[in-house]
Amino acid sequence: MAPLLFEDIFNITRIDPDGKKFDKVSRIEAQSDKFDAYILLDVNIDVYPIKKDKRYTIGMATTLDLDGTPDTGYYNPTTRQTLADRYDYVMHGRTYRVADIEVEGQEKGEIYVSYGGLLMLLRVDKSVSKHFELDQRLFLLMKTTE
Repeated sequence: MAPLLFEDIFNITRIDPDGKKFDKVSRIEAQSDKFDAYILLDVNIDVYPIKKDKRYTIGMATTLDLDGTPDTGYYNPTTRQTLADRYDYVMHGRTYRVADIEVEGQEKGEIYVSYGGLLMLLRVDKSVSKHFELDQRLFLLMKTTE
């Protein structure tokens, strides 16, 4: 399997915390189980509806190839299995800011990604954030967790 840079199960705490801005996009705020990560994420709810009472697995990878072959940036209409087949919703974007911060006495990393205008902020322990780089191609993978 392609190495994921990050994967955790998130509990949605709020949807559209600053009010609804767009018809087909909602901003979710969530806290994770394993890594105590915080995420603020824009999701196209026309394509992938979000419910507050559900839990979601969110992963991030630099490639969708199961063997770990780096992403070329070009669309490949392949019929072979990819990492995307294991998730319900996939977005592709680039990191535009990676920063170290201190939150309540703990060192954390913040990763900012733009997925074609849909934005994400991931605040996570530095042991995880060290795998992210500025201007890195990144796939966000999401599925409902039962």
